Amino acid sequence: MRHFSSMFNGLARSFSMRRGKNSSNDDGREAAETMAKDAKKHDMILRSSGFVNVDGSNNLASVCSKRGRKGVNQDCAIVWEGFGSQADMLFCGIFDGHGPWGHFVAKKVRESMPSSLLCNWQETLAQTSLDPDLESDKKHQRFHIWKHSYLKTCAAVDHELEQYRKIDSFYSGTTALTIVRQGDIIYVANVGDSRAVLATNSDDGNLVPVQLTVDFKPNLPQESERIIQCKGRVFCMHDEPGVHRVWLPNEESPGLAMSRAFGDYCIKGYGLISVPEVTHRHITNKDQFVVLATDGVWDVVSNEEAIQIVSSTPDKAKAAKRLVEFAACAWKKKRKGIAMDDISAICLFFHSSHHDVNLVTTSK
Repeated sequence: MRHFSSMFNGLARSFSMRRGKNSSNDDGREAAETMAKDAKKHDMILRSSGFVNVDGSNNLASVCSKRGRKGVNQDCAIVWEGFGSQADMLFCGIFDGHGPWGHFVAKKVRESMPSSLLCNWQETLAQTSLDPDLESDKKHQRFHIWKHSYLKTCAAVDHELEQYRKIDSFYSGTTALTIVRQGDIIYVANVGDSRAVLATNSDDGNLVPVQLTVDFKPNLPQESERIIQCKGRVFCMHDEPGVHRVWLPNEESPGLAMSRAFGDYCIKGYGLISVPEVTHRHITNKDQFVVLATDGVWDVVSNEEAIQIVSSTPDKAKAAKRLVEFAACAWKKKRKGIAMDDISAICLFFHSSHHDVNLVTTSK
């Protein structure tokens, strides 16, 4: 970890030296991308089904993704332990692509977001003074640093995607649900209709779900109001009652089932946005794990069912796989005649007891 730390400190110094200067952050982005490559080389990054639990870390992340019945799997995920070369930090995210190029868009955003976020976070941190004597104020400032960094990152990633000519994202896009764990705080940023659910022990000792994110569907009042103000339309098709979609003013396209996404530039001027909702939560001993999953899970599995399945899995490393398999069975029972969606999940355990694993392990 010493090599990573020196690289991170160098990145911090480069930002400190540039404070107050009008210069691009290309150097910082390049350093962050180099950090990501080194992290992958040292088995600190997982991009496929499997699990990661690094020696000395309290985190254990289980990941699983299953292709649906609509073609290529357009879901993807990432877990980066030691995010930013910080021993107490972890980044994880799940992405749900849609449209003809959706799988390429999802992977592109997955590759761009962590490095961009790391760069923007360090740049914002270098420009902010934290008063060591005001602990409560420090926590408040840290949240706003992460929120500002996320807002800046999502805007930059969406702009870069539009300029990236190798991928046609005019009629294709992706959602993005990500979490940064820094010590005993998690920062959650959501663009789209994937969902994060925390499992925590109530005062009576029962494990209960706490939904941390909003499913950004077009029929939510604040979302539909924005879309309509921008001349977009929101309505359901006759053969899909209850499924609200976003449409262009004078065309029955593209029919997006979410109100926030990266890409989809055909309708970006009509109310679709890539602005994340950013929240945070202090993790206590009562909080056991968080589940991040695409709508392929939540369309057929309740929050209560999800945490029960995960908590009852003897081997934490297989928790995501068990949840995904349960969702696949639920699709067959509850959605007969409807093509199963891609199903993906990350189960992030906060108090891992797996001390015998020190490498990223992947499986198909």
